[in-house]
Amino acid sequence: MPDTLDAMGRSERMSRIKAKNTKPELTVRKLVHGMGFRYRLHKKDLPGSPDLAFSSRKKAIFVHGCFWHRHADSACALARLPKSRREFWGPKLEGNALRDKANEEKLGQLGWISLVVWECELRDQLSVASKIKKFLCDEVD
Repeated sequence: MPDTLDAMGRSERMSRIKAKNTKPELTVRKLVHGMGFRYRLHKKDLPGSPDLAFSSRKKAIFVHGCFWHRHADSACALARLPKSRREFWGPKLEGNALRDKANEEKLGQLGWISLVVWECELRDQLSVASKIKKFLCDEVD
């Protein structure tokens, strides 16, 4: 199936997609701040530049968009592949997922623990808040 936009139109639309300060990320930041936790944003000295980093706890939270990071949950409708240019999107999105996994492993090697919050999970903010609180408050054995 061909793209519905010409090259300029597609380029303009893609340029509007943000990597930082997305709505899901802002939602998670508001939840975490409301729970009384303080964090650093996008720590460039850590693998993957976690969206939220808690240095004293050596914990990091990544807020992943289901489409861009290939959410593997079959119930997630946001992780679908585009209908056009699958030969481009398949490897591109799979590469993103592999990079994410590698970054999580590198963080682990540095003694950090990471949590991924998926965009679709934010429909139930109470559940996400509980998940985050458990992650940040539990001590590692």
